[in-house]
Amino acid sequence: MAKFFMYGKYTKEAIGDISTDRTTKALDVIARSGGKVSSMYALLGKYDIVLIADFPGVAEVMKASVALNKLTNISFTSFPAITIEEFDKIMG
Repeated sequence: MAKFFMYGKYTKEAIGDISTDRTTKALDVIARSGGKVSSMYALLGKYDIVLIADFPGVAEVMKASVALNKLTNISFTSFPAITIEEFDKIMG
């Protein structure tokens, strides 16, 4: 499994629908796409939320991102991430 940071930006519609029920449904969408969220944070600035999740690959992240947009009206930009230890080993 690879780690991805999924940064989300709310639309006006998304703000009006904030609820714990929607969050539960979003986590289910991610699970059905093969992912597992390890943490979620609300942000100030360019993005409104970030999900840190593990997925088997890029295809599954793309599937989850589109499904989340349909469900929540939140658009996501996702980035793959590796630990500094892995990075050092690769660059080594």
